[in-house]
Amino acid sequence: MFTIEHDFDATVITLVDEGNAPLREDAVISAFSEVIRIEQYDPRTDRTQTIELSIAQLHDLGAALDLPEGVYRIELAKDAD
Repeated sequence: MFTIEHDFDATVITLVDEGNAPLREDAVISAFSEVIRIEQYDPRTDRTQTIELSIAQLHDLGAALDLPEGVYRIELAKDAD
């Protein structure tokens, strides 16, 4: 299950782990214009862990989910004038 909220400066998506135990804590993804922030509470350390990805890294992650093992570089299409 997930929720989507549109704040003033970001879109916030919360991913809720459902199903059989063990379940993970909710993952909160905040999409800003220049950075994607992923936060998840870690009960072992009693702290929220944060990872930030650039927009380019997010695009690479999306592409990587559908590719076989290997090394890749995404080339953006140039406008044909």
